[in-house]
Amino acid sequence: MAYIQEEDRKYLEEQFSKLNRDVTLRLFVRKSDCPTCEVEEELLTELAGISDRLHLSVHDLDAEPELGEVLKVDRVPALVVEGERDYGIRFYGLPAGYEFASLIEDILDVGTGEVDLPQEVRQGLGKLDRDVHIQVFVTPTCPYCPQAVRTAHKFALLSDRVRADMVMASEFPVLADHYQVMAVPKVVINETTSFEGAVPEEVFLDKLLHG
Repeated sequence: MAYIQEEDRKYLEEQFSKLNRDVTLRLFVRKSDCPTCEVEEELLTELAGISDRLHLSVHDLDAEPELGEVLKVDRVPALVVEGERDYGIRFYGLPAGYEFASLIEDILDVGTGEVDLPQEVRQGLGKLDRDVHIQVFVTPTCPYCPQAVRTAHKFALLSDRVRADMVMASEFPVLADHYQVMAVPKVVINETTSFEGAVPEEVFLDKLLHG
């Protein structure tokens, strides 16, 4: 079964022609208790086949727990988008629906080194004096969620202090319940600060700096 239709494939071929450096899609799976692991592996296999710059690496978290610890991956399916190094970009759960676009844009950012953020936001990120873990809870049908995911992932790409997770709420209901996710996007920062909704990058940064 093909997940990427021919028309979409042609569009992606055009977009991926902009890549000037390699991008690794590092997928963590389990052989059991992971309903979407197989689907995600098949989807990413198709995606990686569109460009020679894209490389898929699949890991069984149970068989390679040490790698999971190094990358701070503790649940599946988990996707790490890497370039020359690990930037802290994570997708927990199948990046489906609107979030597929988030993945494509992340690949383009990592593979071109170009990140669209205002200069004042970039400067603000440089003022971070502590490590920050961002979790963005989403659903596939939420049209506002990609903005929050993309902002978090851009921050991770530009700052060594930021690790940013997209979390598909429906695939991790216990986690979503723990953080009282009632509406999406729900953003949780370092367990201490949270907010709902897609906010401007400057507002997101302010919550990072002062949350």
